[in-house]
Amino acid sequence: MTWTIEARPWDDPAGAALRTAQRTELDARYGSDDHEPGTPPSAADIDLFLVATNSSGTAVGCGALRRLDPTSAEVKRMYVTPDSRGSGVSTAILRALESAAVERGWTTIRLETGPAQPDAMRFYEREGYHEIPLFGPYTGSDVSVCYERLLAVPIR
Repeated sequence: MTWTIEARPWDDPAGAALRTAQRTELDARYGSDDHEPGTPPSAADIDLFLVATNSSGTAVGCGALRRLDPTSAEVKRMYVTPDSRGSGVSTAILRALESAAVERGWTTIRLETGPAQPDAMRFYEREGYHEIPLFGPYTGSDVSVCYERLLAVPIR
């Protein structure tokens, strides 16, 4: 299967629909809408927002990067529609985010997921991320599990 992955504005309608679907799924998994420690991402603090579309132009996944400091960024709103899971699009989006981070000189990618998302935890571990202590706004959260991956930055 092939996809097109492109940067879009945070308020892109297809991206907004994907984020709404993600929120609905997470609300169901956690049994409430109170499962996001920290500041939700917004157009003001997202450095890059990617949307993946399939060959018919339907949006099937998204992911974003929010800069944490001069050398690290956080993956936010990583989501793939249920019918596209297992197709490889999630890996393609993650690799595109990592490539964009390297282009910006960021050497570390962090992310937060949760214990009610064992599929996400397996995915990140398979993709080379390792669990780290809760960081930043997730410190002390009982609905957070954090991961990190160090990226190779090319010598310039």
